[in-house]
Formats: sequence, C-alpha cells, structure tokens
Amino acid sequence: MGRKKQNIIFEKLEITDAGAKGKSIAKAPDGKVVFINNAVPGDIADIQTTKKKRSFYEGTAIEFHKLSEKRVEPVCQHFGTCGGCKWQFMGYEHQLFYKQQEIENNLIRLGKIELPEVTPILGSKDIYFYRNKMEFSFSDSRWLTLDEINSGEEFEDKNALGFHIPGMWDKILDIKKCHLQADPSNDIRNFVKEFANKNELAFFNTREQTGLLRTLMIRTSSNGEIMVVVQFFKEEKAKRKLLMDHLAKKFPEITSLQYVINSKGNDTIYDQEVICYKGRDHIFEEMEGLKFKINAKSFYQTNSEQAYQLYKITRDFAQLTGNELVYDLYTGTGTIAQFVAKHAKKVIGIEAVPVAIEDARENAKRNNIENTEFYAGDMKKVFTAGFIKKHGHPDVIITDPPRDGMHKDVIAQIIGILPQRIVYVSCNSATQARDLALLDEHYKVTRVQPVDMFPQTFHVENVVCLEKR
Repeated sequence: MGRKKQNIIFEKLEITDAGAKGKSIAKAPDGKVVFINNAVPGDIADIQTTKKKRSFYEGTAIEFHKLSEKRVEPVCQHFGTCGGCKWQFMGYEHQLFYKQQEIENNLIRLGKIELPEVTPILGSKDIYFYRNKMEFSFSDSRWLTLDEINSGEEFEDKNALGFHIPGMWDKILDIKKCHLQADPSNDIRNFVKEFANKNELAFFNTREQTGLLRTLMIRTSSNGEIMVVVQFFKEEKAKRKLLMDHLAKKFPEITSLQYVINSKGNDTIYDQEVICYKGRDHIFEEMEGLKFKINAKSFYQTNSEQAYQLYKITRDFAQLTGNELVYDLYTGTGTIAQFVAKHAKKVIGIEAVPVAIEDARENAKRNNIENTEFYAGDMKKVFTAGFIKKHGHPDVIITDPPRDGMHKDVIAQIIGILPQRIVYVSCNSATQARDLALLDEHYKVTRVQPVDMFPQTFHVENVVCLEKR
C-alpha cells in the first residue's frame, strides 16, 4: 500500500492579487498560480497546498511573515468559519478595486471586445447590515469551532441556529451576531433559539430527518416592515403555537408572521404552502413611489438601497424618450419593467417563474401602471419570432439573466431582430463577457457601470449599454 501523498508547503510567498470567487493569488516557485482562500494581496505567507492541478494549486496560508496594509480587523466573531463574508478582512476601498478589476479583466480577456472607459464602481453606502433577507437553519449537531475542538471539553448544548458551513450540507455554524441584516434580525434569531432550547423544541437533524424546527427566514423592507417565516419539519400544533405566540408577543413590530410544514427531503419552500399566522402574508418595498408586494417566495434584490441605484443606472442607460417599446427579459417580479414604464411607450416582461409573473402583474395593477404586460415561460421558448410578430419589434431590450447568462437561442433571436439598444445587467461578468462577444459583430459597448451590491463578499453586479453598430 503506497504512502499518502503529502501536501506541499511553499514558504514566504507574496500574495499579489485577488481573483475569482474571493481567492487571492500568488506564484509558486515552479511558476504555477496558487489560489489561496485566507490571504489578502500584500501578505507574505507560508502556503500549504490543498489541491494540485496541472496549471495551478489551491492552498491555505498557515503562517504569515508580513501582513498587508490592505488588511482590516474583521468585525464579526464568526469570520473565518462562516463563509458569508469572505472579504471582511480587506478594507472596503480595496474590495471595490478588485471587483472593478475582475469586471474589466473578464470583459477584455474573455469577451475580447472593444470597451469604453469603465466607469468607477458604485460602492454601497452601507457596508454592513445591508441585506433585506436572511435564511437561517436549525441543527441538533452544531459545528464546533477549532477553539472548541482543541479545548478538549464536552459540549452538551449541540443545538445551532445559523448558517451552513461552506461545502457541508449537514453542518450548521451557530450564529451569535450576524452583521448582514439590520435589527431586529439578530434579536429575533437569538430569541427563537433561546426559547426553543428552554421549551425543548427539537432542532432538525438533516441526516436522520428528525426534529421539529427546520429553518427561519427574516425579511425586512426599507420602510420598516418585517416578515418572519418559521419552517417546521412536521406538525406538532401545541409546540408550533407556543413558539409562534411568544414570537408575536415578543416582537409586535412583525408585519407578517408565517410558517411552513415541510416534511420533504429538502428545505426549499417554493413547492410548499406558506400559512399566515398573524398579520399580512406579505410586506411592501417602496421605490420612487412604486410599491412592490413581497411574499415569502418572492424574489427581490437583497440590498434594497443598491437595487435602487442599479435600477436608476439601467433606466439611464436605456435612454428612453417615452416612445419606445421595451422588452424586459428575465423580468423576475417586474421591478425593472415597472421602474422604467413611465419613461416608455410600453414594456413587455418575460420570466420563467409563473409565481413571479403573478407578482409582477399584481404590483403593476397596484401601482396603476397600464403600459406593462408580463408573460411566463422558458425564455428561449417564449421569446420567439412569433412572439415578436404578435407583440411588436422592441426598440430597447433590457436583460438581467441568471448567473449562467443568456441562452444561445435568446442571443440568436436578439441578433435576428437587432433592437437599437440593449442594456445588459449581470451578476456574473464572465458569462456576460461571453454573451457580449457573441453580440459584438452587431453591437458596440458604449457604457459600463459596475455596482457593488454585496460588501464584504466578492460578488459584484455590472451594467452594460450596447448600441447597434
């Protein structure tokens, strides 16, 4: 039996850059790139490799010889174990620099297209407590921190209410204070955990599929409304009522208190009945006088303030005069469509999720917007020559696809009709660059505006304006 291959240690590597997915970059002595998960550009550290590939290594810094001037002290006690804020140890101005750099690199290297000067990234006013939606999981076998493991102690309280450890579907890190969602989010989560422990409400066990309490979702809106959804694995009426009643009494400011009974193998609620226990079954978000109804299953950008900035940039790039027919592809709940509607002749939104289209129609009606139409279906099957013949040739297309980008058939259809202008909103500049390359023969990129929606993380949005050549 052969000996187990030892991981290599590279001594005193200088971390020179930050790359995709939040990994920092150094060069190994053999010239290969090393991707490092816990270092900041400017650090000099010993790196232990965890993976070796033909053209690169992956590794972890195990000893630091010099700390980068770009470092800051993380504010969260869970940083380094929780995977939610991977860049919390890097100053925000540097986070913005590397996000902008990634977008420019992707558009130039992957897209290989001619670009105008990229406008400086729009940073977020709030770099903590900016999220309007958080989901926490219950577990009866919490993840022990390294300090707890090394202490040699036996821990009786194994219950957790928090986040999945990255890459581990059954391990939950118990969260004391999260810096992503504003009060009363932490107070609500901590109360639920303490009350459940005190009253012996069983926390979920993912492997065994046992227990009562499964997940907790908290949504907030910029106008102060709060939604709380507790997911139970099974119906135990007395225990469910006990928790819900005390939650309502402790936090009378909750606008919408709801629950789900979900006994299936996964905890997604999109195919489950959500039952309103107290208050409304929805909350409202507002933007420029428009009201958007948000229920437990609704998609809405999770940084409300930056979403507003993103939508303003999108509307500005569209350059609407009031005479244009606009197609809003991947419209979601129709937020962008309604946001631009008063500046257009008509807006047609298309989205794959039927429930989202129902929300879009309802919101448009509530906002007295009469020049929008919304259609549900697979984009490549709905957005066809027949659809365009029926509904009209678009002057402007706004597209905000998922991370995978646009399907090649959708791009082919756009090229087939050649609208005057395209505004492409993306959460993944790599797939955006691929799509822009396919459009390059017919369209010139005239404006590029990165927007930071998620401080302390490596995620970034980008808005591009394309004009017909």
